[in-house]
Amino acid sequence: MARVRTPIWLPQELVFPPVGLATRDGLLAVGGDLSLERLLLAYASGIFPWPSEGMPLLWFAPAERAVVAPSALHVGRSLRKVVVRGPFEVRMDTAFPQVIAACAKIPRRHESGTWILSDMIEAYCALHEAGFAHSVETLLDGELVGGLYGVSIGGMFFGESMFATVDDASKVAMARLCQQLTTWNFDLVDGQVMNPHLSRLGFSLIPRSDYMTTLARSVQKPTKQGKWQLDPLIADE
Repeated sequence: MARVRTPIWLPQELVFPPVGLATRDGLLAVGGDLSLERLLLAYASGIFPWPSEGMPLLWFAPAERAVVAPSALHVGRSLRKVVVRGPFEVRMDTAFPQVIAACAKIPRRHESGTWILSDMIEAYCALHEAGFAHSVETLLDGELVGGLYGVSIGGMFFGESMFATVDDASKVAMARLCQQLTTWNFDLVDGQVMNPHLSRLGFSLIPRSDYMTTLARSVQKPTKQGKWQLDPLIADE
């Protein structure tokens, strides 16, 4: 009988086990904290937190990752018209706390509650203040109606969550983000786990081994740390 792997309890030291030790559903480790240093080490190591209320902190490294090269994002004709001529204004890093709070509150199909708990919000706001976490905001008549947030190290953008209260608002945010990341020569946007929304945007699943190879090379690039903003040509096109 095959040996069933169990998640590893993290020690106090700032370390993670190899991602190949993850369970079949991707659960790698339990415990630890959400300090800035541990979060940055996790992302650079192919690992991300996915908390569940009432349980110890959980860390995942799935066998497959949903990714897309920024230049390969699928933007259909109708969405492209909305991006270029639509009613939305798009900004970067002007409302990070509001975006992550909205992502935590937005109802999602097949999900009850949220994994974006209060300690996650606090931790990622700290990452944002340190210049490693970023948001893209979509506004309509001055009101925040959609957006996304994630973490950036080297040439990687690790997407965490997105929301929309108006049709196409989150898709426009993703399209604008990928335009900008393309000009900055980013390698991948990591969507972590595939869902129908990401699939429609052109994300595809790659094996963990391929992901880790790209990640190891990409995180060696200089990190674009600090506040982000859209280049004028992108913002005005």
